[in-house]
Amino acid sequence: MTIETDVDGGRVVGSHIRLRGNLLGILLRVEGKVVQRDPPKLKAWETVGQPHLQVIGRYRMSVSIDGQGDLSHVKIAIDYALPATAPTRWLGMSFGSMYARWCVRQMARDLVHQFPTPNR
Repeated sequence: MTIETDVDGGRVVGSHIRLRGNLLGILLRVEGKVVQRDPPKLKAWETVGQPHLQVIGRYRMSVSIDGQGDLSHVKIAIDYALPATAPTRWLGMSFGSMYARWCVRQMARDLVHQFPTPNR
């Protein structure tokens, strides 16, 4: 997937983020906007328009971080609708939850790489 952002880089409420990619020859694309941001505690974004993801429709995703001493508790959530059209709606019923779990795992992996565990 390639990621494009507006001049605000996805770092302010209202900022737009575009994702585009290809899966087995099928073009995937989605545009989202940041709807909440309270650094370093919370960021949430949701789709703009109808995404072209094949297995999920419109969604809202969030990451919240609660610092606890030198550790942090992280919560990553995704709420999604099934795709709007009949052929892809069936794919969504079959594979939507698997894709949503994959998205959350990817986000968790990226956070771990961004903020490595301190040496103990």
